[in-house]
Amino acid sequence: MNKVGKIAVIVVLVVAVGIVIILKQEKSSRLITETSARNTANTVQEEKIRNQLSDVEQSETLPKLVDLGADKCIPCKMMAPILEELKKEYAGVFSVEFIDVWKNPDAGKKYGIRIIPTQIFFDASGKELFRHEGFFSKEDILTKWKQFGAELTKTK
Repeated sequence: MNKVGKIAVIVVLVVAVGIVIILKQEKSSRLITETSARNTANTVQEEKIRNQLSDVEQSETLPKLVDLGADKCIPCKMMAPILEELKKEYAGVFSVEFIDVWKNPDAGKKYGIRIIPTQIFFDASGKELFRHEGFFSKEDILTKWKQFGAELTKTK
């Protein structure tokens, strides 16, 4: 191979290496941007989770029922209208909270959830009184509140 051919091969190799380096830098830059955006989204999601958990944990003067489940779980879907009725009918007697543990897995860990739905009954000071796993009927929930001495007068 003559001298011009060798130089041409070297130039092509240098250009190819340069292009590879530029592409890697762009990819790296894109990954950093995507990771940063993902971290920001995760931080926002974590903040939402913390806010939701702190809402549940806020010291109230009312006892509360916390239902941990998921929007797409069949027994959880069956619980949803019951929880809404209880929330409305007994608003001044006890509070009702729903936490989706598929959207907020930290909540499931925090409350030691093994299966969904799980209902946890808390007294007014935040002490856990009882927990139930699986579907829990409205009548059974009200019976449990009566066992804890709650005056079950409907507010609506």
